[in-house]
Amino acid sequence: MASAAIPLNETALPHPEQQYLDLMRTIWETGSERVDRTGIGTRSVCGSMLRFDLGGGAMPLLTTKRVYWKTATRELLWFLTGSTNIRPLVLQGVKIWNEWPHANYVRETGEAISLDAFVARIADDEAFATRWGDLGPVYGKQWVDWPTYRYRADGLYEKGEGINQVAAVIGSLRTSPGSRRHIIEGWNVAELDRMALPPCHKTYQFHVTGEGADARLNCLLYQRSCDVALGLPFNLWSAALLTRMIAQQVGMQPGELVWMGGDVHLYLNHAHLIEEQLARQPQGRPTLRITRTPETIFGYTIDDFVVHDYTPLPPISAPVAV
Repeated sequence: MASAAIPLNETALPHPEQQYLDLMRTIWETGSERVDRTGIGTRSVCGSMLRFDLGGGAMPLLTTKRVYWKTATRELLWFLTGSTNIRPLVLQGVKIWNEWPHANYVRETGEAISLDAFVARIADDEAFATRWGDLGPVYGKQWVDWPTYRYRADGLYEKGEGINQVAAVIGSLRTSPGSRRHIIEGWNVAELDRMALPPCHKTYQFHVTGEGADARLNCLLYQRSCDVALGLPFNLWSAALLTRMIAQQVGMQPGELVWMGGDVHLYLNHAHLIEEQLARQPQGRPTLRITRTPETIFGYTIDDFVVHDYTPLPPISAPVAV
């Protein structure tokens, strides 16, 4: 007598967030201790991969601690403007880039100004912000205005028109979805020394499966350097959100986010965060709804994004390594 098939119990499948926690545990328990640029020290592994299905509105939004997804979204929207000055972020209450220009100001001027006082000056004094709030040609500049130079007949070069990589990828996805060249690159070797921080999440490659109404847009993100405790939760959300936005713009369904890390590490002074988070269990499956479709990807605002069913455990604070 043939046995009946056993129904798949979806609740038995690992929560998508578990792979993040497993990565954190592996690094903390087996990673090699290294002296890093910041002088704080890390435990690090070389090469990791995480995969998240974005179907049905699913997003890699961590629940074992609160992730401030609106802050990450505001940063992504700022990238898409091409701005490299922190003032637009400061005016929205986004603090994630403040430490770098503050450290530069203290180093260059010798003034022992507190971070809070520096940020207040950025907000209140536009001229001060123009001088001291710029980060150099970081992410957004490379994404939407990659510099070009034209060779002249006299043997010199002149500045050409910048390349909007984001718009170019959207165009190529519409006209040639099977291409293997849907890439947004942030690692401009010629300008690294002018950046406050060279890009960590550096290469985005998009891949289409299926056709017509069944077409799904996948994204592979390569991140050369990854702070798993503080940076990665933001990076996962932002990459998934960018994929969702581009998918909407080209009339495709969101597919899979594949994240790959090079130097994947935890800072030694984040022990309390790591141990607390590893003691927690994922809960719930948050989803994202995009409420409208702007004419271009550069027309989204923070009010266009609504997250449902997000009931995370409390946040865990830890210092940012600069």
